[in-house]
Amino acid sequence: MYAANHWGGSLEIASENDHDDHNRRNKNTDDTDRASLYNIQSQHSGALDETQQSWLLNPDDASRKKNKNRYVDLGCIVVKRKALKWTVIVIFIAFLVIGLPIIITKSLPKHKSRPPPPDQYTEALHKALLFFNAQKSGKLPKNNGIKWRGDSGLQDGSDATDVKGGLIGGYYDAGDNTKFHFPMSFAMTMLSWSVIEYEHKYKAIKEYDHTRELIKWGTDYLLRTFNSSASTIDHIYGQVGGSQNGSTTPDDHTCWQRPEDMDYKRPSQRISNGADLAGEMTAALAAASIVFKDNAAYSKKLVQGASTVWKFARDEGKRSPYSRDNLFIAPYYNSTGYYDEYMWGSAWMYYATGNSSYLWLATNEGLPRHARAFTGSPSQRVLSWDNKAPAAMLLLTRMRLFLNPGFPYENLLRSYHNATSLTMCSYLPQYQTFNWTQGGLIELSQGRPQNLQYVVNAVFLASLYADYLEAANIPGYYCSTTFIPLNTLRDFATSQMDYILGNNPMKMSYVVGHGKKFPTHVHHRGASIPNNKVKYSCKGGFQWLSSGKPNPHNITGAMVGGPDRFDKYRDVRSNYSYTEPTLAGNAGLVVALVSLTATTGEGIDKNSIFSSIPPLFPTAPPPPPPWKP
Repeated sequence: MYAANHWGGSLEIASENDHDDHNRRNKNTDDTDRASLYNIQSQHSGALDETQQSWLLNPDDASRKKNKNRYVDLGCIVVKRKALKWTVIVIFIAFLVIGLPIIITKSLPKHKSRPPPPDQYTEALHKALLFFNAQKSGKLPKNNGIKWRGDSGLQDGSDATDVKGGLIGGYYDAGDNTKFHFPMSFAMTMLSWSVIEYEHKYKAIKEYDHTRELIKWGTDYLLRTFNSSASTIDHIYGQVGGSQNGSTTPDDHTCWQRPEDMDYKRPSQRISNGADLAGEMTAALAAASIVFKDNAAYSKKLVQGASTVWKFARDEGKRSPYSRDNLFIAPYYNSTGYYDEYMWGSAWMYYATGNSSYLWLATNEGLPRHARAFTGSPSQRVLSWDNKAPAAMLLLTRMRLFLNPGFPYENLLRSYHNATSLTMCSYLPQYQTFNWTQGGLIELSQGRPQNLQYVVNAVFLASLYADYLEAANIPGYYCSTTFIPLNTLRDFATSQMDYILGNNPMKMSYVVGHGKKFPTHVHHRGASIPNNKVKYSCKGGFQWLSSGKPNPHNITGAMVGGPDRFDKYRDVRSNYSYTEPTLAGNAGLVVALVSLTATTGEGIDKNSIFSSIPPLFPTAPPPPPPWKP
């Protein structure tokens, strides 16, 4: 029987017949399965055990509340509420400690990491380069950076009628206002050499462009001192300005005036014989052509000028010192020979052009013999504006170490290498080749003044030779039977430079502007006279020479002559042997400092100088084509 179900579907209603059937089933069950019957009766009576109650019935309110507080249903898993709480806390703390700083860091604008602080050699190098800015002659660029300097020497070369535009530009040599082309050329060669070897260092300390500009200022001027567009010349201008000993007429020595105020005649010295001057100019122009190899037009111009002046140097009719019988030159920059310039110039010409004829000449045994390069004389171990032999031999040793050209060059290259090692041995105190001051300074001037200019050159040679050997994976060299590790050579170089920069008995730096104590009475006309719009006359300016007051202008970066053999220094302006800086001396300072600085890394690029040299040996032929049957 069915009745209507208002909730949807059907509603079943039991009948009497159904009830009778039920009674019969109960009766039969009683005989066969009383346990079952009991269970069924129990179900009807509502008497369930505890397990059944826990399965079928809702728990009591206290148990439900207790479980709800203890567990949390996350859908896929059920976890303890306390564990979930601590997990959330830990995640939040980790976010604050780790995640939040990362987010902040990522959101900030990018900044380059700070470079390491510069060592004292780098700091001194920045200053040493400024000395060249202070020595510039001619129309100065707006960015020259020396406020107390201005245009000067704009009438230089007016007596050189064959020079278009005159001899304007270049550098004043020292505390006077003379332009000596022989040491000026040497200074440019040394600066170029250092840029070739340590280009990466100059770039890293942001002095690469500045140093190249200084070199170009010098080489542009040197190209004006002869007809550099011609293939053959018969004279060179070797000097502008100067003085003769005992002169009473106004000139660069009898007057004490700022370069900007010069009003006296400045004669140009025309040189018709001078293999040494021409050889050094060749080296300067050739070395600079490698520096400017990225400027093809200018590099080619430099090589052309070098070739022209080299031809003059090798002319048999020109083979005499440029200073001979010239009273404006000989008392100041007298040359003792020209065969060292032949070694020096031919080596640079080979590197600049790759022409093997220059290498053949550089390794001709007649050159070192006439230059006395292999003698045991201590003076032959000292690199200077007059003696290029030690530098030329090191430059050619470089070729043996990295190119190893073999026959027919090997015999003399090996001799150059051996002589270079002996030069390095002579710099070590245990071999007693030179005297040393009690304070630890080597006396390369052998009792003459201005010792520091020779010391910095030795520092450069020693440091560079150590870099050469290290790049060639050679751990040292021999002095007789004693092995000298590279660190010994580097220790010599750093000890001498440290002395110059202040580690000496006087506790003063001999580089102006470096350190807390440095010379303030430098023998220098431009730095000693105030730039107060007053033009002091030739004789009127001497009041500043004799003044006991410090210079009104620090000529930053100038390395003075240095102390005497007792480590004593007199900071007196009139005593030029102590207090006068020179162009060649400061070039040595710059190249020594850049070889030592480790702020931007160490070592050399061993291939940089060989860019113009073709392969020394024929290349291997290509492999044959594959065989076909």
